[in-house]
Amino acid sequence: MTAPPFESDEVDLRHHGDAEVGGGLADFAVNVRTGMPPEWLAERLRASIADLAAYPDPRPARRAVARRHGRSAGEVLLTAGAAEAFVLLARVLAPRRAVVVHPQFTEPEAALRAAGHAVERVILTKDFTLDPVSLSGGTTPQTPRQEPFTSGGTTPQTPRQQPFTSGGTTPQTPRQQPLIPDDADLVVIGNPTNPTSVLHPADAVAALARPGRTVVVDEAFMDCVPGEPESLASRLPTGVVVIRSLTKTWGLAGLRAGYVLADPHLVGRLTEAQPLWAVSTPALVAVEACSTPEAVAEAEAWAAELGAERDRLAAELSTRGLYVVPEARASFLCLSVPDALGIRALLRQRGYAVRRGDTFPGLGPDWLRIAVRDRPSNDALLEVLGELGI
Repeated sequence: MTAPPFESDEVDLRHHGDAEVGGGLADFAVNVRTGMPPEWLAERLRASIADLAAYPDPRPARRAVARRHGRSAGEVLLTAGAAEAFVLLARVLAPRRAVVVHPQFTEPEAALRAAGHAVERVILTKDFTLDPVSLSGGTTPQTPRQEPFTSGGTTPQTPRQQPFTSGGTTPQTPRQQPLIPDDADLVVIGNPTNPTSVLHPADAVAALARPGRTVVVDEAFMDCVPGEPESLASRLPTGVVVIRSLTKTWGLAGLRAGYVLADPHLVGRLTEAQPLWAVSTPALVAVEACSTPEAVAEAEAWAAELGAERDRLAAELSTRGLYVVPEARASFLCLSVPDALGIRALLRQRGYAVRRGDTFPGLGPDWLRIAVRDRPSNDALLEVLGELGI
């Protein structure tokens, strides 16, 4: 099936998956890996409590992150999760024209708006992937996406064909405007993208960079991809900022652990804007521990297992006639369901929490995001969906 169109109404940028859970509901709304942290990491975190009387020292963790990505320590800023990184960037940068590529995690836009910046939204079409033609502006006409579920939306109109003019010249297809305005000096994009689970090619993301422009890439879910072939963390092209998080894979949402990779000058500016000792000693211990080759290998093995189960779940949902955003690569699926908000409410009555999609710019009331869990849990959700006629 092909994807439905996006909705353009204002949405609640501050709504996140944690607002969907609680009350004993089975959690398919939050994209944090369950059963984490592993015992070896939990043991180190418990031991770190003995050092809480001393102020945090970020240097060992910064060096560990630098080694992990082949960067210098001066290109690393440790943060209290990816969310703090977005706030710091919004405070330090002064964009004249900021563009956020949607659908994606809404905190970058929320942070920019809170800092007083105007934000333009670019909505990806064609299964929410970066289109090389539209990146630079081309002459290939866009094919409107078809619409299986149209609650609250409008059906795209197919442009009329230009008639052939005998004895004259063949009409030229107008050149499209580039996807990203040429004068945009700040562009924010996720990869893999939350909520669509789409992994963009590294070259396509790197192509967004140009002199005078900062490109911020949210790679919070990149460690869901074995080998991370599309990551820019090790390449770090000029003007590109990469944001990473330990929250998802290692189950550390309550600890707040993440980092920024950027050129040393920008890292210095961000450091000046960051409160002293912003990252706690336990979080620094986690960052250092999870950046070792052994931890990276463990995460990669999990990513391979995740991928197999994610693909199975996507196939099961697709056979039921649902549109699942294709080529999912993160720890969740994005799908279109008739009356998704109604289905979400019925699932809650049966003890299951899923993430509503209508609070993501570029989606609408017929979208849900579902976290991928272990096979028994996923099968239980599928059974309940079947009882609901899905």
